[in-house]
This record gives sequence, structure tokens and C-alpha cells, in this order.
Amino acid sequence: MPVLVVVGAQWGDEGKGKVTDLLCEQADFVVRYQGGNNAGHTVENEYGKFALHLIPSGIFNRSVVAIIGNGVVIDPTVLRAEIDELESRGVSTENLKVSGAAHLIMPYHIMLDHVQESRLGKGKIGTTGRGIGPAYADKAARQGVRMQDLADPEGFRERVMTTMKAKAEVMARAYDEDVSSLEADCLRYIEAAESLRPYVDDTSLLLWRAVRQEMSILLEGAQGTMLDLDHGTYPYVTSSNPVAGYACVGAGIGPIDVNEVWGVTKAYATRVGEGPFPTELTDETGEKLREVGREFGTTTGRPRRCGWLDLVALRYAARVNGFTGICITKLDVLSNFETLKVCTAYRHGDEVYQELPPSQKVFAEVEPVYEEIPGWNTDISSATSVQDLPQETIDYLNLIINNVRVPISLVSVGSRREQHIKVPYPGVGRRPGPGEEREYDEGGHSDGH
Repeated sequence: MPVLVVVGAQWGDEGKGKVTDLLCEQADFVVRYQGGNNAGHTVENEYGKFALHLIPSGIFNRSVVAIIGNGVVIDPTVLRAEIDELESRGVSTENLKVSGAAHLIMPYHIMLDHVQESRLGKGKIGTTGRGIGPAYADKAARQGVRMQDLADPEGFRERVMTTMKAKAEVMARAYDEDVSSLEADCLRYIEAAESLRPYVDDTSLLLWRAVRQEMSILLEGAQGTMLDLDHGTYPYVTSSNPVAGYACVGAGIGPIDVNEVWGVTKAYATRVGEGPFPTELTDETGEKLREVGREFGTTTGRPRRCGWLDLVALRYAARVNGFTGICITKLDVLSNFETLKVCTAYRHGDEVYQELPPSQKVFAEVEPVYEEIPGWNTDISSATSVQDLPQETIDYLNLIINNVRVPISLVSVGSRREQHIKVPYPGVGRRPGPGEEREYDEGGHSDGH
């Protein structure tokens, strides 16, 4: 590894959970570094099927320390419920550590989230309503409560209730909101938070020691690059920074300690919520992608918007994050299509963009420029090596590599844990130079390597 960041390369829901779960086999620490329970990933293993929203996938491996970093905002009732479910199904949480610097989501954050979103009308962001944005806002305004505050129970309760009263007054007066339940809800949240005190630790120090001992650390991001607060399709973004650069901030380690960055992308594209989505398909093809790919949100259950793979956005994600490798998920979903399309550029009026336009207004209006290639009518879900894949599938992978110019590290061909191929392409960390193309044969070997 030894320090690897896993980043969503699209608009979230890329299959990071499965990739992280697989990489946990090589990791000593797995760290969630941003977001909250507005994210979710599904993991299938010997314990069964789990939908996790806060706890890293490494929790299933008892030799791995699973960390919720300081960059995460935590709903204590959700975390408590996840711990209880895991324990009830035979999964120990003794290896779970929570940063004392992580901020807590309280009921007034959730109420404010709903109130603000409902008043945006047509300009709504598409928030999950989990209180994530208001919790980060309080963090920036230095009004938040943190896990380490639980060391002083009386002081913690007093601060939460004082803040609650101030927020309730604002919501009642400014938004005419019914706040009668807030006090009882806050007491319930306080109780849940206090039960989490045994998990609180100085996780930055733990990770610093691990780096010095050359232990393997996996840093796991939530959502995706195109939802990043600074680098995504603003304002239709999340309230935090999923990009690799934030992994150091959200985990509390130095940037020089990161060795690799892997971007996870579906073989096509999806998005949940509002905002521009150039390759979106609102026809039968889009519906087919949704049905075959079972594209419904892990957190919200909302149907995802579906479209062809956008290589312009993927190139952007590779640049912003500094990808050293790409993991492609749900490649098997495309087995059901005679012809495949891939967006290689955008057109806006008379202008063609090879990169993301600098204007979000223009980006919202662009039309995709597609390259068509033959699909494959072959079930690839049992493939265990590149040699098992049809040539058309290999051609599709080559098209991605030669456009994004980052080697492929892993390909997923089904939902189960074992349904993946560790691609024997050139090792992570070697990127093609300017003007250099890399072609692969059925064995996954490139010319010159």
C-alpha cells in the first residue's frame, strides 16, 4: 500500500465499499475521512449483506483498526445503530476508533436541513436531509460539539441544549417551524452520543505511529469528486471535500505520507439529486441501466439518474486527485447492450471542450460528444482474469485507459466480493507520458512493459 487513498471518481455511489473491502485484506488501518451518514456503501461477505453509512468496511477484519476520522460529521444515533447491528450479527466492533475531533450532528441540524431545502423550491440542492450541511456550517462557525466534549458530560449536555434553544428560536421565528420535539430529540441524541465514549481516541496519533512503523493505511472517501465542495458541480455538491487532498486533513496525517490514490468509477455514470449531468439518459437505455444495475441509493433509496460513461469528467477527477490507479465497477452491467457510447468531449455551440468548462453555466448546457464501440453479449460475471473477457470488453477498457491516461488496477464484474479481477496491467504509480498511448492485449500486457 502502505498509505492508499480510495476516492469516488464520479458523483458518488461508484462502488467504493466493495473496493475498500477487498483492499482491507492488505491494510492495518482503514479510515473514513469525510462526509457523514449521507453516504452509504453496501458490503457482501461471509457475515451477510450490510449497508454501512459511517463505519469503514475494515470493521469486518478483526486485524484491521477501523477509524472514523476528524473530517467526518457523526449522527450518534446512526453510529449507535450500526454498531448494534454489527454486534448482533457476529461482527465485533472492538477495533473501531472514533476521532475526538469529529463533530456531532444534532436534531436541530436535521430540522434546519429540511427547512432550508424546502424553501429553495426549484433551486433545491437535492440534499439527503441528514443534517450534514448544517453540522459542517456549525463546525466552520465554531459552534459545533465534538466527540471529545463527551469527556465532560455535564458541559456537553449544557452546550447542546443551549445551542438547541438558540436554533429553535431562529427556526420558529424565521421559518414558522414546529420545534416542540427538539428538546426530547436532543436528549435522545445526547444519550446515544454518551454511549459512544469508549470508542473515542486520538486517531491522528494512532495513524502517525502507524506511518512511522510502515504499517498499511487505507483512507476511504465518501461521495465522489464531482460532488466535492470546491471541485464539484457547485452548488449541487456535498458539504465536504471527497477529493484525495482532503484525506490528510480529515484523517490527521501529513500529505507526504500518502503513496497512492485510486479512483473508483462505474463502467457507466450515475448521479443522485439535482445538478448537471451531461451524459444522462432519460430514455429506455437509461431505464435499462437503472434496472440492470439496480441503481437506487443506499442511503435514500432514490432512483439514480443514469447515463453513459463520461471520460471528460473522469479525466478531470484523475487530474484533481492525482490518481495512480483506477478501479472500474459494474462492468458486467454493460453486457446487456449491443452498442456502447462513451463521452470523450463536450460541445457547446461552436466550441468543443476536451476538459471541463470553467463555467458551471456552460457545463450545465453542454452536449456530450460520443464515441461508439461494439458491446458484448457475453456474461462476464464469472471472469477471474483478463483472459476470460471478450475482446470487445478489453477494447472498452483500453478506451478508458487511453483517454484518462491512468492504469487500471481492478475491475469488478459482479456484486459479490469474489467477482472481481485484479488486472495485471502495469503497476500503480506509472502514468503514460504526454502523447503516449498504452494498448493492452487479451492477457493484459502492454507494449513496452
